[in-house]
Amino acid sequence: MPTERLTFAGHGGHDLVARLDLPEGPHLATALFAHCFTCSKDIPAARRIAARLAGAGIAVLRFDFTGLGHSGGEFENTSFRSNVEDLERAAAALAARGMAPGVLIGHSLGGAAVLAAAGKIRSARAVVTIGAPFDPGHVTQNFGAALERIEAEGVADVRLGGRDIRIGRGFVEDVRAEVLGPKIAALHKALLVLHAPRDETVGIENAAEIFKAAKHPKSFVTLDEADHLITRAEDADYAAGVIAAWALRYLDMRVPAPPPGAPEGVVRVSEAESDGFLQDINSGPTHHAYADEPIAYGGTDRGMSPYGFLAAGLGACTSMTIRMYARRKGWILDHVSVDVCHDKVHAQDADARADAKVDKFTRVIRLEGDLSEDQRAKLLEIADRCPVHRTLERSSQVETRLEDA
Repeated sequence: MPTERLTFAGHGGHDLVARLDLPEGPHLATALFAHCFTCSKDIPAARRIAARLAGAGIAVLRFDFTGLGHSGGEFENTSFRSNVEDLERAAAALAARGMAPGVLIGHSLGGAAVLAAAGKIRSARAVVTIGAPFDPGHVTQNFGAALERIEAEGVADVRLGGRDIRIGRGFVEDVRAEVLGPKIAALHKALLVLHAPRDETVGIENAAEIFKAAKHPKSFVTLDEADHLITRAEDADYAAGVIAAWALRYLDMRVPAPPPGAPEGVVRVSEAESDGFLQDINSGPTHHAYADEPIAYGGTDRGMSPYGFLAAGLGACTSMTIRMYARRKGWILDHVSVDVCHDKVHAQDADARADAKVDKFTRVIRLEGDLSEDQRAKLLEIADRCPVHRTLERSSQVETRLEDA
């Protein structure tokens, strides 16, 4: 996916560094992503969610809060309210580009921040929280013995995620004073709450409190075995897919007409993981699938193989063609199903080399309904007229070109 690096002024005037992940096709909507406490915009879960949304036509801005990642300023001088202001400024920066965010996504304390900021970001129609605390003060439980030093000395280093983060008293006092319940109740936006039951950092009871405080429309989806940081690829992919499917219901995404020469639009395939074979497949904003290889062939078996998709196309087209014909004739056809198998077999054609192999698709069709034998025979004949069948039987032309860098 194309990515732009941009900066905007944070609450203290420091430059905040952001990545704007853009769709490779038409830009249909925009999301704003707030990362977890002391994390960065480049955390793997954020990257995966951004990639999935970009594949659906939704641009994603993810930025480093003040004093974190590549952004300027000192984190010890920040507070929960300053994080909220940074979010508002990020939304304003997007709006200035004509890309006002329609959906806000926040992970952990970033989720609490988007709940607090949502009321002032008028363009947002939907809000997503991932492992968010209902009480932002919950985060201070991770400070351990350093909390007493912060309160006594005004600032102290806290060991979080394997590194020292300098945290000031102002942050602790501000985060403890924040009350989200009334703001959640007054959202007037669709809400999706994602949380893992075994989250040991922010307990699942937080999701229950957020959900209870919110008005409809609201949804809750469990992340099952995921950890707080959504470190497993399959958990991040699942969360991304849920967010993308859910957001489409609430965003006004007007799909432009397909380009010349592609009457059904562009099917876009891009690598989901560079160390395997998993492919992210998008056909417009609403149709998504994964392609992969079996584990025995070096894949992760999280999607059909390319030949599986080819067989699926043949089976679907066969079923549709039979249904259209029976409907036009007024025949009683209750149900159609098609099994398709693919294999490589030795060519039987006399013109082919003796050792040549050709692709063989075996198709088994089941027809249910009050049909005569003549009708069943006719429908079997019609199956061979399905457009994909004809495409496979005759030679096709594949034109390939390399896009300019």
